Amino acid sequence: MLALACLFGVGPFAAPARAQGVELPSIVAKRQDGGAVLDFVANLTLSRSVEDALRRGVPVYFVAEATVKKPRWYWRDERVSRVSRSWRLSYQPLTSAWRVSLGAFSQSYPSLEEALTTVTRIARWRVADSGVDATDRYYVDFQFYLDSSQLPPPMRLDLSLQSEWKLSVERTVPVE
Repeated sequence: MLALACLFGVGPFAAPARAQGVELPSIVAKRQDGGAVLDFVANLTLSRSVEDALRRGVPVYFVAEATVKKPRWYWRDERVSRVSRSWRLSYQPLTSAWRVSLGAFSQSYPSLEEALTTVTRIARWRVADSGVDATDRYYVDFQFYLDSSQLPPPMRLDLSLQSEWKLSVERTVPVE
């Protein structure tokens, strides 16, 4: 029975979370200065259609969301904070460069792999500024996904039927 549980990705000896081309081998949440920080590394494998759209100049958006919660036995868990980051990944055909934008900041990269490395790794991301008591238990609900709602409208029509555009992974980790 344990072998079947490991085969299907559940149980104590399960492989790292894997869903639709996104693997999350490392994620850690820690307390820091009355708040919480999150480090994560995601391995992202783009499908052929996503990469083809990128090479044709269609920007793709990736989102990381983290919700810090405090467990309660008598009611729903208390939400301490909720934060998100959104990256815009695009290809510039005139310069043959890949551009990653995070808010008002952007940087160019010579290859898609280097650009994806920037999108899929965060160190010391402040997910809670305050409200994380040193004596209480907390956990983080984390989600990383390709946001198809920000694609151009003509591309959104048929995406609900195409599984290769559904890139996401979720994980719940305790705050250490």
